[in-house]
Amino acid sequence: MDPQKTAGTPSGDHLAPAVTPAQLVEDHLEAVYRYAFRLSGNRDQAEELTQQAFLQACARIGQLRHAESARPWLLAIVRNCFCQQLRQRQREPQLAPEELWDQWVQHPPPEESWDGELLQQALNRLPSEYRVVLLMHYFEQATYQQIAQRLNIPLGTVMSRLSRAKARLRAMLGKKRGGVVHAASVPAD
Repeated sequence: MDPQKTAGTPSGDHLAPAVTPAQLVEDHLEAVYRYAFRLSGNRDQAEELTQQAFLQACARIGQLRHAESARPWLLAIVRNCFCQQLRQRQREPQLAPEELWDQWVQHPPPEESWDGELLQQALNRLPSEYRVVLLMHYFEQATYQQIAQRLNIPLGTVMSRLSRAKARLRAMLGKKRGGVVHAASVPAD
């Protein structure tokens, strides 16, 4: 009997994985990397987060029951890896709103130069707790309630952080459209 054919077959109480590790990587590598880059703001760290996420996903592939849940499941793993890295590193000093304004006034972006690099620079300036909530909402398309549950914080804190993150991004990017940065409008790197 061919071992490759029997490796993924159900035996006893175990179910066959909904997708193979190779399918996970092939189908979701770009989205996982893009999300890791937006979270970290750094290519090297994004590559490390992407590898870490896929390693964890492959180790836990039995938890994935439906192929259509793979993307949100992988993005949640990336976010968890990022948050774990944040906890392990010493906290970096964050800029106060006054300092952000001073920096903005000194170095305003040229008109219509809003691109992926400018967006990433603005995301990098956000405190990590704001950046994570913002990216969960727009990249993972998580609701306020889902974010609160996943991060184990009150719903009001989610709403406050998201509102402050959007306001700071608008101020840093100079876009007073009244809208928000949507995942679809976030340029790929």
